[in-house]
Amino acid sequence: MRHINNMKSRNQTSVSEFLLLALTEDLELQPILFSLFLFIYLVTVLGNLLIILAVTSDPHLHTPMYFFLANLSFTDICFSTTTIPKMLVNLQAQNQSITFTGCLAQACFVLVFATVESNLLSIMAYDRYVAICHPLRYTSIMNPRLCGLLILLSLLISLGDALLHSLMLLHLSFCTHLEIPYFFCEVVQVIRVACSDTFINNFILYFGAGILGAAPFSGIIFSYTKIVSSLLKMPSAGGKYKAFSTCGSHLSVVSLFYGTAFGAYISTTFTRSSRETAVISIMYTVVTPMMNPFIYSLRNRDMKGALRNILRGIPAFQ
Repeated sequence: MRHINNMKSRNQTSVSEFLLLALTEDLELQPILFSLFLFIYLVTVLGNLLIILAVTSDPHLHTPMYFFLANLSFTDICFSTTTIPKMLVNLQAQNQSITFTGCLAQACFVLVFATVESNLLSIMAYDRYVAICHPLRYTSIMNPRLCGLLILLSLLISLGDALLHSLMLLHLSFCTHLEIPYFFCEVVQVIRVACSDTFINNFILYFGAGILGAAPFSGIIFSYTKIVSSLLKMPSAGGKYKAFSTCGSHLSVVSLFYGTAFGAYISTTFTRSSRETAVISIMYTVVTPMMNPFIYSLRNRDMKGALRNILRGIPAFQ
């Protein structure tokens, strides 16, 4: 028994790096993919920075809805920065390795920002519920203190959950098979390559996902159930459209985020090809953060006006 424990200890301390899945084995395609992901990253950062700048600079956008949108944009920038730069480095160096510490850190941050994004989408749904179902009490309910507390609580919950999983990963032992079948490190994938008992890790992972994943999604469903019920009671068709139009962008982002995230995890059950699963995972970690600014800017008149004012003022600073 002591020999087995010593073997586990040696296996764990000897782990220096993991190997991530290569985006492609074709060397001719690697420069094209590098340019593509660099373009996506720059568009994501620039688009979300413009959203943040528009919200902070335009007094008409100093409302809870746009306050949460600015936080969502900041989260998207952090989410993309956690995964894309490492992918670019690996493509440029033609080396898929990532250090053990770097892998754990990346898995931790991916979990943090994915959970924060999920919580923010739920908070934004609640904001729309209060605005439509309780319009006269909106400013008193969604006061700055409550908005700040909701953001802080979301961040603390996400950090606590990610730190717990990261500490649990440190107790695992890893043997010879150190290939992560993803383009980035994720807690689930790191657990799967461990050669020690992972029952506790899996229990905590799925228990936490059940609570921290189902609770925000249930909050979104509850909010929109109340919204639809309230809209059906409105006598004016124009009033219904005007009220629900404020939810269009949020519903699009919710569908994109949860649709791609669920698709990535469901595919692990029905798809044997790790590459197909990894490609689907790119949708919610790379594509969704890039699309959010376009969704909110194209479907929102106030946001388009604020962005136009910013773009008109850019030459003045040159």
